[in-house]
Amino acid sequence: MYARCIVCLVGACLLASGAHAERTLARHRLQIGMYIIQAEVASDEATRSHGLMGRKELAGNDGMLFVFAQPGYYAMWMKDTLIPLSVAFIDSSGVILNIDEMEPLTEMTHSSAGQAKFALEMSSGWFTKKHIKRGDQIRNLDNAPPAQ
Repeated sequence: MYARCIVCLVGACLLASGAHAERTLARHRLQIGMYIIQAEVASDEATRSHGLMGRKELAGNDGMLFVFAQPGYYAMWMKDTLIPLSVAFIDSSGVILNIDEMEPLTEMTHSSAGQAKFALEMSSGWFTKKHIKRGDQIRNLDNAPPAQ
């Protein structure tokens, strides 16, 4: 009986630690003007829902690309997200529809200004610092992993 309880306890600990393990997502290279971005890809419901929650930092030109199944009006929020982010909503042809700054740990929604097929989250102020704005073109989206 004692040995079985130890096995159950160890199994529960392994399951709990696995729930907090860092996810490994596909990475995809994007380009905006002269800037190269290495973006993790959130292409299914689970990865889109989790996004960058729990992250404590986001390096230089790293970001997260959200891929949606169909163009539509989408919104993001920052509940359980620890770092401030900028989000660019992008249409099917790779044109930035709008960019918004998002504060951490809030439930305020940030919506696309048109029918978006993608959203790209970067560190707060990244787009402004690089002089990237609405109407700019993001290259290499045509071969991004498809939404699942």
